[in-house]
Amino acid sequence: MLQLSFVRFKKGTYLFVEGKADQGFFYIIQNGYVDCHSQDSVPGAPTRFGPGDFVGVISCMSNHAHVESVIAATDVVAILVRKEQYSDLIAQNTPVAMKIIRSFAGRMRVLNEQMMRQTMKSSAVPSPEQIFSVANCYEKLGKLDIATYAYYHYLKACPKGMYFPEAKARFIALKPHSHAVYFEPTADLVREYPRDTMIFSEFQSGADMFIIQAGQVKISKVVNGNEVTLALLKKGDMFGEMALLENMPRSASAIANEPCQLMTVNHQNFDKMVATQPQLISRLTNTFAERIWSMYRQLANTQLTDPLQKLFDMLALQMEKNRAVIASRVAHHTDLTPQDLATMCGLTKEQQSKSLYDFVKSKLISVEAPSNKIIIRDTGELAKEVQFNRNTLRRLREHEEHLNR
Repeated sequence: MLQLSFVRFKKGTYLFVEGKADQGFFYIIQNGYVDCHSQDSVPGAPTRFGPGDFVGVISCMSNHAHVESVIAATDVVAILVRKEQYSDLIAQNTPVAMKIIRSFAGRMRVLNEQMMRQTMKSSAVPSPEQIFSVANCYEKLGKLDIATYAYYHYLKACPKGMYFPEAKARFIALKPHSHAVYFEPTADLVREYPRDTMIFSEFQSGADMFIIQAGQVKISKVVNGNEVTLALLKKGDMFGEMALLENMPRSASAIANEPCQLMTVNHQNFDKMVATQPQLISRLTNTFAERIWSMYRQLANTQLTDPLQKLFDMLALQMEKNRAVIASRVAHHTDLTPQDLATMCGLTKEQQSKSLYDFVKSKLISVEAPSNKIIIRDTGELAKEVQFNRNTLRRLREHEEHLNR
């Protein structure tokens, strides 16, 4: 039987502290209000929570350190939920879990928009017209199967669009030689995608969620003609759930980075799975928590100005995501190439040429032939280097804030 405990906090008390290790539980606020603060504030993200809201779920469900500090703005009464109790909570009260998931979906969209503004110093226009820019970008990169798919969906979404004649001409030229698949949704429960084909494009409509059964999927955005890799997903990961939950256009593109086998989940079978398989809600919560934690860390990466520091910081983030052993003289083999890191950091071609040269010459890493995958020679030393850079940036920001007061 599920037994939950109540905890009382006086005004001004910390419920959680940013950067502190996960404590294996989260709170549902019953009475009162709390404020959330983080060193890398996200404009548009909620900062005050009250009755019925929850705090600490990201850290609890991802097993990472807390991404924000939570302080009682008034006297607070909260329900303490331990991680091992979450499955029972779902089984007995699915609406609570769905509220958590839908809140996560909204927070992820805000984080994604903020990250793009920080990374590219701009934000993409929220319009289907952007699909043409996606197609054009990948055609220039020589990714013609991806471009073909994107041109098709631009033509479908914008029959009177300003780029319609050009998109039509490019699609007609590329289609006969294309290996792109699933231009339109089907009833297939399982779909197979060849390498370098598009599963969906950012700003495309659609509401299917996908679960990777085999292969690797790249989640990316195109801003100002540059591709920015947001994540590389593997077997067991889910994606596309934000469009399914929010009924909004895709916020990013999904591309088969390797030949992929995907299970599709639409509104109809999602509702059925929620009702009969509470473990799906648990998996979604874990997936969202891990992704939001990663996005907070990626947002912190955008604050760094030195391209080489950005590369090592991003490498450390991937190391933490994969839960590598971080200790002196311990090596770690990654699935990433230097180019993968550069696109994750949103580096321009000019920045890449010099920073990647310096990166591969560093004593902290080596590049394995012929795969070109990065090997971290000493995880402990990399973690120390990255933490030093973060602390230096934090002190500079605090000094600037002091001078501006």
